[in-house]
Amino acid sequence: MPGTTQPAEDRSEDGSTNAEFGDNIDAATFEQILEMDDDEDEREFSRSIVYDFFTQAADTFRKMDEKLEEKDLEQLSALGHFLKGSSATLGLNKVKDSCEKIQHFGAHKDETGTKEEPDDEVCLSRLKTTIAQAKQEYAEVEIALKKFYHDPEV
Repeated sequence: MPGTTQPAEDRSEDGSTNAEFGDNIDAATFEQILEMDDDEDEREFSRSIVYDFFTQAADTFRKMDEKLEEKDLEQLSALGHFLKGSSATLGLNKVKDSCEKIQHFGAHKDETGTKEEPDDEVCLSRLKTTIAQAKQEYAEVEIALKKFYHDPEV
């Protein structure tokens, strides 16, 4: 249809738009990563960043599970902060927001980071729920991004 063509940087390798990411991925942020690709067909640069993130996220979630078992709030906060930054770089909004909550809960705060929560068990309960939510959100963006890169695993 005339007038509805998306610019090349807004399209995946098969020409579909980033709208398929919905509100899971901030298109403007992700497009900045895509603009660094030398070859829009291969997308080697952005693919390497995204797939490195997959490895990093899986490792960080494994560590979060360990620290949750150990009830190590301080380390959970640090891990949430770490993964928040990585997910923000790619524009993974929901994952970033959940990781920010993990950071806050681990620091004995409420989800906004504005109110103190002195009860370790309340924080741990919130962490358990939020880590599970973050894992689900991550699984959704992992599938969407693998589809974008035509990964045969999807």
